[in-house]
Amino acid sequence: MTQPNESVRVEIYDQTYNLRGSDQEYIFKLAEYVDGKMRAVAGQTATIDSLRLAVLAALNIADEYHILKRKYDAIANELTQRTRSLSGALDEILNEVLQETKKAG
Repeated sequence: MTQPNESVRVEIYDQTYNLRGSDQEYIFKLAEYVDGKMRAVAGQTATIDSLRLAVLAALNIADEYHILKRKYDAIANELTQRTRSLSGALDEILNEVLQETKKAG
């Protein structure tokens, strides 16, 4: 782990960038991921313009993000519904136990 805002030198698509951040390993992983995306796009297209490749890679990453976000939201909503359902069932059971306790006492 590096100090906060320490400069980290990375290479993305044969270009060197000095980035600032507190987690050097994380920055390297991000740079490696972006580099991989740019190279994958370059392998699928005839363009050699690095700016176009960067935009296409960004669109691919944005697509991945939105797919994962939709999946996360669906799982979170399902968990919320299950939790509410379970909470309601537990509330009913507790009320029944309290009613029986009042009758017995």
